[in-house]
Amino acid sequence: MGRILAIDFGTKRIGIAVTDESKIIANALTTIANKDAIPFLKEYLSKEVVECFVIGEPKQMNNQESESAKFVEVFIKLLIKNFPNVPIERIDERYTSKMAFQTMIDSGINKKHRQDKSLIDKISATIILQSYMEKKV
Repeated sequence: MGRILAIDFGTKRIGIAVTDESKIIANALTTIANKDAIPFLKEYLSKEVVECFVIGEPKQMNNQESESAKFVEVFIKLLIKNFPNVPIERIDERYTSKMAFQTMIDSGINKKHRQDKSLIDKISATIILQSYMEKKV
């Protein structure tokens, strides 16, 4: 069995979350610099079986693509080129950053740590993955 790997794409940083091998639990994995994404994923996939990439789909409130969608599309093309055998699923990522921030507040994370944008990216990726898993049930 393989894992599902979710990506919260950003032009500076990328949050990554993965499931366990049984695909029951979504876990934050890491946040990496955008430029390091493909090398990181190559290394990760050399050690772990990944059945699917789930990538957040940036949309505006009116359901139109956001301005960052064009950057996500370029990244998806890189994924397809480098990992042609791994399917890619898309899921609406509206509100994930706000939900991640609220999750940090609810978890009692202090104000200084809540300013850590890499933590928000990891939690956002986990929310994207959890949303995907819930839709698959």
